[in-house]
Amino acid sequence: MKNKLGYRLLWERVRNGDEQAFFDLYAALFNELVNFGIRTCGDADLASEATDEIFVTIWEKRDRLDRVENVQAYLITFLKRKILRLLEKQHKIQTALRHVKAEDDWIEMPYEEFIIKVQTNEWIQIRLKEALEKLSFRQKQLIHLKFFEGYSYEKIAETTQMTVKTAYNTLYDALKVLRQELKDL
Repeated sequence: MKNKLGYRLLWERVRNGDEQAFFDLYAALFNELVNFGIRTCGDADLASEATDEIFVTIWEKRDRLDRVENVQAYLITFLKRKILRLLEKQHKIQTALRHVKAEDDWIEMPYEEFIIKVQTNEWIQIRLKEALEKLSFRQKQLIHLKFFEGYSYEKIAETTQMTVKTAYNTLYDALKVLRQELKDL
């Protein structure tokens, strides 16, 4: 099944909870997505893991999925974001492990340094929470859609039933408030 309409029909069936449609979509697009992932990150295991994770997410959130015109493009975008998150996670793990000696013994961080890092992280989280509390509900919603969901301004406008210009201006104002509140971080 290599056509957009066929994938779209499977997608709609998945949205309605059709398990067989989910497996059919998985079988039809898995190899294509993994190959794209390999070309993107150069790691077959990571590409396969990311592809599996996006399909698990799709099944788990099937009742909240939006209609999609181009399922392949949607899944490729989803896969790119998933690969980036997994690479960031790997980087954080590698950074945490950089304190390991060659013979795999842990080097303990001095207690004072550890306390400073923990307190700094808590302070930043508190400041961010306080800054977000200064935003209106709509501004928080747009921040979430733009930066956590990765929506375009057009998709945000469609989702929130506002014009693209209003979405852009609302998000711009929210970012201005956040910049002002967090300028000394």
